[in-house]
Amino acid sequence: MTSLAQSHKITPAHLSRKAVVYLRQSSERQVQENTESQRLQYALADRARALGWDHVEIIDSDLGRSAAIGAARREGFERLIAAVALGEVGLVLSREVSRLSRTDKDWCHLCEVCQIFGTLIGDADQLYDLELMDDQLVLGIKATLSIVELKVLKLRLLQGMEEKARRGALKRLLPVGYIRDAMDQVVKDPDQRVQEALALVFRKFREFRSGRQTFLWCRTHGVELPVNKGGGKGTLVAWQLPTNAFLQNLLRNPAYAGAYVWGRREVRVAFEHGRLRKRQGRLRRAEHCRVFLPDHHEGYITWETFQDNLQILRANDMKGEGDESAGPVRAGQGLLAGLLRCGRKLHVRYWGKQGTAARYLCKGAFGEGGTYCQGFGGRLGDARVG
Repeated sequence: MTSLAQSHKITPAHLSRKAVVYLRQSSERQVQENTESQRLQYALADRARALGWDHVEIIDSDLGRSAAIGAARREGFERLIAAVALGEVGLVLSREVSRLSRTDKDWCHLCEVCQIFGTLIGDADQLYDLELMDDQLVLGIKATLSIVELKVLKLRLLQGMEEKARRGALKRLLPVGYIRDAMDQVVKDPDQRVQEALALVFRKFREFRSGRQTFLWCRTHGVELPVNKGGGKGTLVAWQLPTNAFLQNLLRNPAYAGAYVWGRREVRVAFEHGRLRKRQGRLRRAEHCRVFLPDHHEGYITWETFQDNLQILRANDMKGEGDESAGPVRAGQGLLAGLLRCGRKLHVRYWGKQGTAARYLCKGAFGEGGTYCQGFGGRLGDARVG
């Protein structure tokens, strides 16, 4: 992009306003490893000055943020749109159009405000004046190709992951108690203390036939369990008193029954408060996952025992297969679900013959073996607020 080739599009009105250089990389890993891309993006500030701008602002707060559908809001991009809409920007510079146009909605919004306020858009090749039909056409083609490229790459990656998972070869973080041997096979951790601790949990659960009572027994007797901890040299095994959530996840994990599963939790995109957001659904049963390979590796318990354990847990759960916390509103009479606070969010339990009478609870130290902080029926509070 040379100042001579593009000088006819730049007017004194453009130069009287600032130039904004917008930087973005999709993940923290790219930020740490793709430093050359960062250098090239930051270098656009010098190009803006060479084109005649004295005031150049760099917006780099979106480094490490994805712009895909359902991703978290981009503070930097929103600040860019706001500055253009205030008539403060004469030029928006980005290394590639793809840094701006990962979704049609964001791209159309940017083009609309740039056209209304006479702001130029530039990439590594040239400047685009949206008042000119040819520039609109070229810029639109580049943006469309960028979006299609993203979707094609994502589809290929997902297909490759699924095919690898169907062979049981897709590497993921193994649950505590398992490692990969020299042949890259999943085997039990050779540490006998780890094996004995996990075997003790499953044995005590069969004895008490209650996840909560097994958890309380571990806390009462000071039984520490192994957990995976991330460190500078990879994942390490640490020992600590278990939480109720950890123990419940351990009892429900099909990996301990020798099964390999992939796609246990469905991800859906929902439209909430004017934005698309990604939300994770409930955990599927192992047999209903996209990939289910029984007898993939040696288990700590048999598959039949695992199925029986799940049946016990479901029978003990008064809400069926619901998870422990109730954040979103569900099929009950609780009007204030997800709204009340006691230092932390109050959870909802539904009681009664039909399971629709709400009771609000603050978990307190319940998850660490203690008691609830407070709890009260929801009928009176809901009536007053309603």
